Amino acid sequence: MSLKVIGAGFGRTGTLSLKGALEQLGFGPCYHMLEVGQHPDHVADWRRAAAGKAVDWPKLFENYQATVDWPSCNYWETQLAAFPDARVILSERDPEAWYASVMNTIYPSSAKAREQAQSGSDPVALERMAMVYEVIWDGVFDGRMDDKAHVIDCYLAHNARVKRILPSAKLLTFNPADGWPPLCDFLGCPQPHDPFPSVNTTAEFKARVSGASKGR
Repeated sequence: MSLKVIGAGFGRTGTLSLKGALEQLGFGPCYHMLEVGQHPDHVADWRRAAAGKAVDWPKLFENYQATVDWPSCNYWETQLAAFPDARVILSERDPEAWYASVMNTIYPSSAKAREQAQSGSDPVALERMAMVYEVIWDGVFDGRMDDKAHVIDCYLAHNARVKRILPSAKLLTFNPADGWPPLCDFLGCPQPHDPFPSVNTTAEFKARVSGASKGR
């Protein structure tokens, strides 16, 4: 199996909804941060990527047809070099809304998980949280998540670079609110009759995290 779609958009830009949509269109399985929890053996590869070392992308993605979200979105260029026939989707949303979503969901959740991992005795959890910070919070945003202007600048610079490098035939700039039409046109797929997936809102994220905490 070979990657056919590479997601270059940061987390909290509708990536879980996009994952569901791609899988519904036949581009599944689609790799997302949730996959890392199911494949702890992948963490070492992501830490290698964060350190600027080579990763065997065909081996890592041997069972996948698409990627979205962190950790993979940071490395879309090297993935595209490994899968030159793939197309790239840049999911994006309003920068202010994106920052608010990050700061109300995945960032505080990561901070809490890292604190628990550092005070516990689970080496797998500790390794995973080290990866998350190396790839995202320190790797992209320099550990300055409370600096809103800096974080938004990083977000906009990433998106601008993707758009600058890729020709329009190779890239879809996509807001999940636009639904099926642009995605299906870009991928050459018939449009499903079902509504476009809409999952993992801030409220849903908080409810899921709260439920997981109560279940421990």
